[in-house]
Amino acid sequence: MWKQCVSKGEPILSSNWNIRVFTLGWLLILLVTPVSFAEEVPNVLPRTDGKFAEHLKPIKVYVMLGQSNMLGFGRVGPKELKGSLEYMTKEAGKYPHLVDDSGNWLVRHDVRYVHVMDKRGVDYKDLETFGVVRNEWLVPNKAFGPELGFGQIVGHYHEEPVLLLKACIGNRSLGWDLLPPGSEQFEHEGKIYAGYKDVANSWDKGSDPKPVPWYAGRQYDADVAHAKSVLKDLATYYPEYKGQGFEVAGFVWWQGHKDQNAALAGRYEQNLVRLIKSLRADFDSPNAKFVLATGCGNPGTEGFGKQIVEAQLAVDGDTGKYPEFKGNVKAVDTRDLWRDADQSPVNQGHHYNHNAETYYETGERLGRAMTQLFK
Repeated sequence: MWKQCVSKGEPILSSNWNIRVFTLGWLLILLVTPVSFAEEVPNVLPRTDGKFAEHLKPIKVYVMLGQSNMLGFGRVGPKELKGSLEYMTKEAGKYPHLVDDSGNWLVRHDVRYVHVMDKRGVDYKDLETFGVVRNEWLVPNKAFGPELGFGQIVGHYHEEPVLLLKACIGNRSLGWDLLPPGSEQFEHEGKIYAGYKDVANSWDKGSDPKPVPWYAGRQYDADVAHAKSVLKDLATYYPEYKGQGFEVAGFVWWQGHKDQNAALAGRYEQNLVRLIKSLRADFDSPNAKFVLATGCGNPGTEGFGKQIVEAQLAVDGDTGKYPEFKGNVKAVDTRDLWRDADQSPVNQGHHYNHNAETYYETGERLGRAMTQLFK
């Protein structure tokens, strides 16, 4: 924290006397308070100073993937709408670091936000063509996903410039659309379910699959290809890029709604483990951290939603189930962030009722989980 505060030009102490008082105060606090040094990001974030990051340093890239809730349905306004971000900041007094003294949104010029996804009408075999949904400095704009809260945390944590690179589209399952390479066919209740590159989702055992204009893992292939295209042309997407290079520092995952059936929910954990390994290999980033939030677009407290949540929590490196994930994979349980429709902009459960608090704080938790993994 000392280095961060000094680098941002924030005056901390003004005299030797202040140093002695400051030091004595902290010693007293340390004597009476249990302290954890694992968390360097304050619970109450300071306002961004609006300055550009040290752009001569390599860019820290976070690749964000999932389905529609990762894409983002957190409502920004108006302030009269309960559960919107404007309501939270201007009526409920939350998240003061997001606004200036006049109530205008503050822009982070140290965090770039880029969202790319499939263009409507493009042939599914075309993995090169994509649309650019967002290419801007991080600021609340229309609807938002976890990138807003996540970006506040990692932007404060890193002195390097940050790129949040979101490659996703809605209505996609991990067990079919996003199925990672190497996934094998499996049998469930008399049906065969697709392995990677199969051209049908499922078919009766003993029969031939009926091809559809799609294949298992097509969305995985497309999202990875689109993200890589951005990284090959960074100057177009990061205005301050001067060839200083970049590092894929981590992956962020928020998904689960479309896998809520007996076959795919039971396969979710296995698919998630393979996804983590595949992304690291495809981006040639074996040491990149991976964080995920529990999420099915609903509370995830019963049925297939709960089964998926349990699978998501199981891959956390601290469970010990996957020793290779120790210290580099973290799952955060966000079920307590569910807000009912009467506290939200709309009644649309599979999109968390568009509640800004749910989306923003999910992002913050993902950001804190990511920074903890860097310790």
